[in-house]
Amino acid sequence: MARNEIRSRQIHLDFHTSELIRDIGSRFDPEEFAQTLQNSRVNSITLFSRCHHGMLYYDSKRFPERVHPHLANRNFLRDQAEACRKRDIHINLYTTVCWDKWVADRHPEWICINDKGELDDFKGKSYFEAGFYKNLCVNTGYRDYLKQQFGEVMATIPAAGVWFDAAFVTECSCSACIRLMQEEGLDPTDKEDRKKFSVISHYRFVNEMSDFAKKFNPDYNIFYNKGHVGTLEKGVQEAYTYYSFESLPGGEWGYMDFPVSVKYNRNFGKEVLGLTGRFHTEWGDFHSFRNQAALEFECYSMIAQGAKCTIGDQLDPSGKLNPYMYEQIGAIYADIERKEPWCEGAAAVTEIGVFTAEEFYEAGVGVIPKATEGVARMLNELAHQYDIIDSESAFERYKLLILPDVIPVSAALAEKLENYVSKGGKLLVSHKSGLNEEETAFAMDSLGLEYLGDAPFSPDFIVPQGPMGEGLPPSEHAMYSKGALVKARHGAEVLQEAIVPVFNRTWEHFCSHLHSPSSGKAGYPAIVSTESAVYFIHPVFTQYQHNAPAWYKKLVRNALSRLLPKPLVRHSGPSTVNASLMGQPQENRWVLHLLHYIPEKKCDTLEIIEDVIPLHNVQVTVTVPGPVTGLSAVPEQRELPFRLDGDQLTFTVPEIRGHRMISIQFENEQTIQRRPF
Repeated sequence: MARNEIRSRQIHLDFHTSELIRDIGSRFDPEEFAQTLQNSRVNSITLFSRCHHGMLYYDSKRFPERVHPHLANRNFLRDQAEACRKRDIHINLYTTVCWDKWVADRHPEWICINDKGELDDFKGKSYFEAGFYKNLCVNTGYRDYLKQQFGEVMATIPAAGVWFDAAFVTECSCSACIRLMQEEGLDPTDKEDRKKFSVISHYRFVNEMSDFAKKFNPDYNIFYNKGHVGTLEKGVQEAYTYYSFESLPGGEWGYMDFPVSVKYNRNFGKEVLGLTGRFHTEWGDFHSFRNQAALEFECYSMIAQGAKCTIGDQLDPSGKLNPYMYEQIGAIYADIERKEPWCEGAAAVTEIGVFTAEEFYEAGVGVIPKATEGVARMLNELAHQYDIIDSESAFERYKLLILPDVIPVSAALAEKLENYVSKGGKLLVSHKSGLNEEETAFAMDSLGLEYLGDAPFSPDFIVPQGPMGEGLPPSEHAMYSKGALVKARHGAEVLQEAIVPVFNRTWEHFCSHLHSPSSGKAGYPAIVSTESAVYFIHPVFTQYQHNAPAWYKKLVRNALSRLLPKPLVRHSGPSTVNASLMGQPQENRWVLHLLHYIPEKKCDTLEIIEDVIPLHNVQVTVTVPGPVTGLSAVPEQRELPFRLDGDQLTFTVPEIRGHRMISIQFENEQTIQRRPF
């Protein structure tokens, strides 16, 4: 394994420890510490040089006053690192960027200032609220301090990587930022200019810090964490050596954050690393245990999407790892170690590209645009294989592109999409997607539509008919959110009409508790098709994320069947099966991951996975690019019978107990590298 390769079974060991707590590290034994990790099959760990409290955990010569006052062993970090290195466990050195309470208390001039001239507290927290959440500005003297502190660590403790935490994009109005904005020709009084400068400032800082770190070790693995990785990182890709997706489902992120993030960022040629936590809720939840099934699902989801694994932990102030927690982690990591030969060098096999709304709207921790989450949720439930893409992506990689609900189309993007369609590509478009940036007209002729504004009625209804009605009764189905009003041009076919209500609900006209019933009269097109596209007037994906009407998913499924009659993967299991197809060209094989874990809303604040419910005799069909020479369940390498009818490979999976991997062997590498069309 190369030194700078991202390892696959990592621990992120938080150690944010108050200066008021005594006997720090008093029970730390370096050999026991490292042996516990090795027994749990951990092969990489992130260790703290400095925490959000501002405490240091090494024998600092430059800042002795910053060392935790009750640290029992001033060589704590060095002893951790040396014991791990003896066991070939990679070390990632941690420091914090924007949060440091010690610094904030002593250097208020380094704290970010909001546009009202107030000290900036993270997410509007009170100045007296518990925590270390005052954002520090890297354009002040703090930047030099950060280099001095972390430079001391990098110069004295050998490591494979560095991990910059709380590296936020901060909109700051301090005197240093005002001066730099003016030098850029930006107006500090204009919010849009302040936002623009916050990105410029973040990019400069990240690039500078990466160059600084590489002076100590040009082979460092480098990552900057701000809780979410998305379109913003595209502008500073060279500063990162890999992407890590902090996504603790017990916290703000939820279970849709990771699949959306990984399916976007895995496209950019860097290794990807998932990051969940062993906590029942999120960071700092001392003495809690994540349900075993939940931790399994989160880690197996990572390898199923081509990512490597990190589990976040918080070291007890005593410095002793919890042996029972590491038994739980070890059971999962031992299983992942057995599965790694079928994950190494794997890349996603997909045929659908889904435009991310994040390219056009803000996103962050727990704030993925609802249209993106809705389309991802729906496609997961339908077993479709897809990437999350943006307007700069290579469209020719996909048979179908989906523009969910809110994707504006510039003239340049329209030209690129029309070129894609002219070569055989298909489009599925909904609601305001496809309109020009002014929202006055559709930007693409291939949709065959004229835009007339908003639909006059809401809710309206669809009576599913013909191929669009498969699996649905021919009766009114409520379409809850207001749609667009469109006219089908010559060559376009209206697949479904919108049935209008008796009236819109107002204070003068209403019926019962919610919305008005159907009038039974057709009013305007609801679903329109051309040879290359299907268009829904309603925001079907946003609505599905809101309250998941099953008929929305079935209507979209039927549209997808029209555009992709032979999808890559189909199965007979329930919608709770998550299917992911990965390719290993170097091994001439595909590996199909099938996961069956069911998040339940057992409480008010988070989704719970507690039980593993096995499935038996699930029939699977995979559309393959060439002759199949073998099929087996791995890592057991148990051969399975299969039937190959043209390009349709059909087989039965005897059991899915949590996570099941199926290896599909081909004749040669060229077979699995064919273009989509």
